[in-house]
Amino acid sequence: MDFDVIVVGSGPGGYVTAIRASQLGFKTAVVEKENLGGVCLNWGCIPTKALLKSAQVFEYVKHAEDFGIKIKEYDKDFNAVVNRSRDVANGMSGGVQFLMKKNKITVLNGFGKVQPGKKVAVTDEAGKETVYTGQHIIIATGARSRE
Repeated sequence: MDFDVIVVGSGPGGYVTAIRASQLGFKTAVVEKENLGGVCLNWGCIPTKALLKSAQVFEYVKHAEDFGIKIKEYDKDFNAVVNRSRDVANGMSGGVQFLMKKNKITVLNGFGKVQPGKKVAVTDEAGKETVYTGQHIIIATGARSRE
């Protein structure tokens, strides 16, 4: 399949670029190996802030009497806290999915590898490789620290 623009990576740089390209009339695809939204949305910034919010609420409850509120019993459920964090991230990733659909952007699930001749090979979870052609290829895969 041929595209005008193929964006490799769907983090904040990738999905915004894909949306703008589509709005400008380019037939656009996004390649993503995990959930849409990138590391920040799925594993970093957003889930971390959700965890911190739960800790903040627990701290408020512990000191509720300082505010004139009596709470006789309260407890923490770490599994529920983590599940809430994942739900927040999944909801936001779903929002990015909605934006892709709304802007008629094709989402190619898999690992993207740029090849010569304006091509991107996408390998899905089953190991099947499909090669796509893009007049413009944008690499928006973000960065990670060296291990």
